[in-house]
Amino acid sequence: MRNNSFISRCLRETLSGLRNGLSLFSGTSRAAIIFALTKNDELEICDPQNLLRGHEPKLQTLYYGGESWCKPIDTSFFKNTYNAIEPQANLQLDGLISHGGSSGPVYYQMWFTDHHPNICSVLPTECWLEHAVLRFSHDMVNDSNLYTGISGNFLREYATHAVHDCIVDKAGLFLGPDFQIQIFPLLEAILGISKTNEEGVRPNGALTFLEPRFLYDIQFLAKFKSSEQPSLCNFKHVRKLLQAVEHSERSLISDGKNIVGIANRHIAHFHITADYHGKLGFLSVGDQTLCSFHDGSYSSNTHRAKLFEVEEALLDFDLEPTIGSDMFQVIATLVHNAEDRKFGCTFVIDLAPVPTATAGQVLTPPINLRLSNELALAAALSKVDGALHIRADLHLYAFACLLDGHRIPNEDRARGARYNSALRFTSQHPQTIVVVVSADRPVSIFQQGQELKNSYNDNLSSKCDLFPMPLRKWLQVSDQDSLGNMR
Repeated sequence: MRNNSFISRCLRETLSGLRNGLSLFSGTSRAAIIFALTKNDELEICDPQNLLRGHEPKLQTLYYGGESWCKPIDTSFFKNTYNAIEPQANLQLDGLISHGGSSGPVYYQMWFTDHHPNICSVLPTECWLEHAVLRFSHDMVNDSNLYTGISGNFLREYATHAVHDCIVDKAGLFLGPDFQIQIFPLLEAILGISKTNEEGVRPNGALTFLEPRFLYDIQFLAKFKSSEQPSLCNFKHVRKLLQAVEHSERSLISDGKNIVGIANRHIAHFHITADYHGKLGFLSVGDQTLCSFHDGSYSSNTHRAKLFEVEEALLDFDLEPTIGSDMFQVIATLVHNAEDRKFGCTFVIDLAPVPTATAGQVLTPPINLRLSNELALAAALSKVDGALHIRADLHLYAFACLLDGHRIPNEDRARGARYNSALRFTSQHPQTIVVVVSADRPVSIFQQGQELKNSYNDNLSSKCDLFPMPLRKWLQVSDQDSLGNMR
């Protein structure tokens, strides 16, 4: 007999753990599931934060336009085996990452979460959802009296495991099952080294891991005597050695246990690389970046501003499409240069018919930002105190500009001079957009005396407390809402 209260509790706790874990890894995230425990059950949905709203037509077609949405497992062999799972096709819904499976305990399940635009790779998140499939299958094969609620806790703390699983999958694809490097110790060492200072400075440079069988093909610039190779676990020693490869095309080479030597970074064989940039670093497999690491934990964040607010703000002005696109690319280049070099700066995008007056170093003639060498010069000038004054013709008219303006009610003294000057200036000059980059990487966009913010995070519920409901009914509710809006 089906225990609906047990299933509801299991789903709520699993979705909550999944959502919380992914929010730490990728930024505020939602999660949802569509499932059927048996072939004869009606499909149900549990979507506490309306993640799947807007995708109703595609879901209607997928699930009620035929039977091809599920490739079931052979239950005659795997009826009570939770870890024998037949993967289900990714639904390829815009803005979402999904992963599903079929097992003996659960005929069909498909998990969903947000596809954040600023993630290094979707692969760790897909591994996360794959584990959610496994956990739900495990919980359903057991009696409710044996349920501990631990699945949500597993998924909440799954970040390092997701990166591990992703690397193992990649290694298996390229090398087969006889991959020798132990991944968990490697991941722990990468974080340990990232937190180790040398004369008060965090590490810079690359550390590359190779299978021992490939070391004979490497042209080492310097190779250490085998009996004296530094242990990977000696974070302080490895941190000192990184000084020999920082800001260069060289890399420390490790076999997963010791530092073997120094070689050029470009390696043909399958390899794993930790690229340190001070407090921030990136982990890649081959040429593909999987994730970043910062403050002792892994993250999917690229740590580079996407500047959606700038793109949307430019649409408010009567600009030719090519001008708007080129302006966005110019601002993105300048912002990313400041982010990469870790300095604060300000850019004034002046779209008024008559040039807005700014107190700064005027350039005669203005610099043409369409030219790469002059854009590079503008990037260098942005490091000088004050703002760059850029007009709609994509020329830089002045640098080191002071942004004046009258005091306004929504100032925030905790945010500093650049922030509040931008508020005042855009309040007084409504046909300008101001972009402020802080030295610690946050980017703020201002227009008409307001900071432009993505409202997505503000609309998310903090609790995951809704019950599953039939998918057909959920789709009908959407149809009724549409009819109501039409009336």
